[in-house]
Amino acid sequence: MRVHVVSDVHGRADALARAGDGADALVCLGDLILFVDYDDHSQGIFPELFGAERTSRLVALRTAKRFEEARRMSAALWASLDGDPQEHIERLVRRQYAEIFAAMPTPAYLTHGNVDLPRYWPDYARQGHHVLDGQTADIGGLRFGFVGGGLRTRYRTPNEIDDEEFARKVEAVGEVDVLCCHIPPAVPELLYDVVARRFERGSEATLEAIRRTQPRYALFGHVHQPLAARTRIGRTECLNVGHFRGRGVPFALEW
Repeated sequence: MRVHVVSDVHGRADALARAGDGADALVCLGDLILFVDYDDHSQGIFPELFGAERTSRLVALRTAKRFEEARRMSAALWASLDGDPQEHIERLVRRQYAEIFAAMPTPAYLTHGNVDLPRYWPDYARQGHHVLDGQTADIGGLRFGFVGGGLRTRYRTPNEIDDEEFARKVEAVGEVDVLCCHIPPAVPELLYDVVARRFERGSEATLEAIRRTQPRYALFGHVHQPLAARTRIGRTECLNVGHFRGRGVPFALEW
């Protein structure tokens, strides 16, 4: 059995269309849309609306941790648009989701990332796309558990939830062979991004579940350039499957 796993697709429909080649199934751990590309400030929803120069300014403020200034700048730009800003966001988000889900191979097992807008997914998921969150699926005789979304941060991305809600989803999954989350367990070396030079948030509930239930694998993404892409907790191999937008290559899991 061979399963390909991707995370942090961020608009890479071209590579996603090939991500299932040679695999029996695809697993996708979320962050399908691209709002801002921190490497190319001309790409994403924000620069499409406001241009690369203003995007560069926003990225510089966030990188310098001047979050209040970034929020004021962003609010002023959204207020400058004609009509309701939410209508502009919805139009561009829907366009990206239409492209991504059209390219998504089947069968695919998906959960949401922290920048995703799950309410739109039912409009674009096709037959053979299984969207799971706090749920399990049998794939090739192994039990896979899926926990989507991210925890609350000062970045205020769209699909951040309280620690308690996240923990309830982890608990609902229970004992599995493969635990699939968008964000990593709360292990420092898995959380530090060496390019962004910051710690992302990881889940204590996921870490505790791994220690308690010892799945074969814990798979995740979210941290684009991690200090460590893998570690072991007991018998569990914890693996960052990679930044798919940057690499364009899925992680392969075989058994």
